[in-house]
Order: sequence, then C-alpha cells, then structure tokens
Amino acid sequence: MSNTEIPPLPRVVIEPIVETALLEDIGRQGDLTSDAVVAPDKTARAQFVARQDGCVAGIDAARTALRLVDPTIKIAVALPDGSSVSSGETIAHIEGAARSLLTGERVALNFLGHLSGIATATQNIVEAVAGTNAKICCTRKTTPGLRALEKYAVRAGGGVNHRFGLDDCILIKDNHIAVAGSITNAVKAARARSGHMTKIEIEVDTLDQLREALGTQIDAVLLDNMTNEQLREAIKIVDGRVATEASGRVTIDTAPAIAATGVDLISVGWITHSAPCLDIGLDF
Repeated sequence: MSNTEIPPLPRVVIEPIVETALLEDIGRQGDLTSDAVVAPDKTARAQFVARQDGCVAGIDAARTALRLVDPTIKIAVALPDGSSVSSGETIAHIEGAARSLLTGERVALNFLGHLSGIATATQNIVEAVAGTNAKICCTRKTTPGLRALEKYAVRAGGGVNHRFGLDDCILIKDNHIAVAGSITNAVKAARARSGHMTKIEIEVDTLDQLREALGTQIDAVLLDNMTNEQLREAIKIVDGRVATEASGRVTIDTAPAIAATGVDLISVGWITHSAPCLDIGLDF
C-alpha cells in the first residue's frame, strides 16, 4: 500500500535526535507516573492508529524512541513510511513492558505525528500538481535539529529536497547580489571559488535579472515571487538551458497554475515549518 518507497535514514542519523528528545522528556528521575502506577512485570499490546487520513512518515523515529527506552519492545509495522493511511487504520502493532511503552509513548508520537504531518502536506501539494512536470521541493525552513528527519518526511510524501545546508551548493540570493554589486560579479566570484561538482543557482526577481543571469555560468535559476505570466515568459527565455525553480507564497490552491507555467521545481517552505501534525494515537 506504499505510495512512495524511500530508503530509510541511517540509524546513526536518527538515534542522536531521538535520544535528545527522550532525555528532555524523561529528565533526571525517569517516568514518575508509570513507575508508580504500573507494575514492573505488566506487559501490554498497543497500536499506532491514525485519527486522520494522511501519509505516514517517522516510523523509524518512533520505533527508535520506544527501543531506546526498552530494547525488548516488539514493533510490527503495518503501513511503512510513504504509505497513505485512512482514519482508523493501524500503522504499527507494538508489544512489550507496559511501563516502557508509556514512558516512550509521547516522544514516539511526537515524531510520528509531526513527520507524518509534513509527509501529508507534501503529498497533498504533489497531488495538486499531478500531470505537470513540476516537482515539489522543500527549503531550509526547518525545525532546528530536525532537518534530516523533516526532509526525509518530504521525500516520504513524494517531494524532493532542496539543499540540506549552506555547504550543499551555491545559492546566490538578493542580499548576496546587493553586496557583490551585480549578478555577474556574484556568479563570477562564486564560479572562481567552487569545485567542479558544485552547482550554482541564482535568485532573480525580474526578467531583466534573468537575462543577466543567463549570460553567466549558472546551473539553475530561482524565479522568486513572479506572477504566472512572468513565469511563462521566463520559461521561454530560459529555453531549457538551466533548471528553473519557482518560489514565493505557494499554496495548494496556487501550485497547479504555477506548475502549468512549465517550471521544473516549486519550492515550498511551509511544508516543513508549518505543516499541521497528523493526529495519531497509541491505543492500548
């Protein structure tokens, strides 16, 4: 039932992030409530259950949270990351010590709900532009410390990732141009400092800036806050010479028309920084 099959993140990436979250929640004394109320030998069975329709992401993070609390917990995944899920469907079956399940519950659900929310938001906008060549990509507008997980969730929802950080590629934006004095100066300096594997993208606000940019050695152009009419004209001017990316106040309602202009990519910041959490519960 998986819609988008993606390779899992390495354990070395997930575990430190989840461990930090557990340390924040468990604190200095552990789970006072569960230790006081639940007998140490009590076992339980539970399920992660969706309360809304959406797209699953974050199973590995949730599993890691529970198993860092108690390595003996057993988890059988019914709907892997990238799967569409309907309200009432079980995402995973869990079995283990009741104390351990209760201690890890909130952190596991925080990751699973948050990342599934991002995957769902991404999936919805990807579906909105279906039938066009445009791909939906995320930005660096992510929660500090969670970027790897949030960008993974975008992939689970059918989107693609923009750069992960400042060291991925060169993206020359308006403030860089202002400091450098011109687009030509900025690109020339960037090209002189970059290796043969480093791509250069430049942000432009006008068609005149686009024309100047195309006279330099760039690999992609970011068409920022342009109207659909400007985007269509920009695509004609570019004529396939570099990759084209549209950005600026993109919504699920405006995305189809933007995609129809012929751009290669549509970058959307809110799918990571403002996507609502998918309501998922742990039912015992």
